[in-house]
Amino acid sequence: MSINETYMKRCLELAEKGLGSVAPNPLVGCVIVYKEKIIGEGYHQEFGKAHAEVNAINSVLNKELLKNATLYINLEPCSHFGKTPPCADLIIKHKIPYVVIGSIDTNALISGGGIEKLLKAGIDVKLGILEEECKKLNKRFFTFHEKSRPYIILKWAQSADGFIDMKRSESTSGKPLQISNSDSKKLLHQWRSEEQSIMVGTNT
Repeated sequence: MSINETYMKRCLELAEKGLGSVAPNPLVGCVIVYKEKIIGEGYHQEFGKAHAEVNAINSVLNKELLKNATLYINLEPCSHFGKTPPCADLIIKHKIPYVVIGSIDTNALISGGGIEKLLKAGIDVKLGILEEECKKLNKRFFTFHEKSRPYIILKWAQSADGFIDMKRSESTSGKPLQISNSDSKKLLHQWRSEEQSIMVGTNT
């Protein structure tokens, strides 16, 4: 694993901490490195609150080091005014010379705009570090903005040979045959906790 991948992996670890608190915003983590040492890090903690870059920059004790530091982030910095000011502008303001990005933000309000701002300011930008992992983390966000629909999980229990349950009618007695086990139920509850809505069939 390269040094860039190591720091990007840390960004992903931080980003996951926002799971369940930032939707419909993406999960974002940020790490700031000076002379191969992490001097600041942060993540987007709550919808409508400070973005990862803001929290990471605020965590740096000696702001003078930012002028020679590298900022790592799993998603392109925002470039528009929303509930918070553009993070690209904050990076430029602190004269951070190097920015390493995992993936482009496909939200139409950004879609390369953050990278363009950084480049115009003379910042050295590197893109595509652990890109697949970054996209996987925010698969719900990317599905919504790229396909105009929610990310969907279909779940049912069946055996290896395709068996689901015995055919029954209203007159048939007996309970459904349970195929799910404790491990699959644990995974199911994890999935449910990660989604914003659940649709359940009758007689479930």
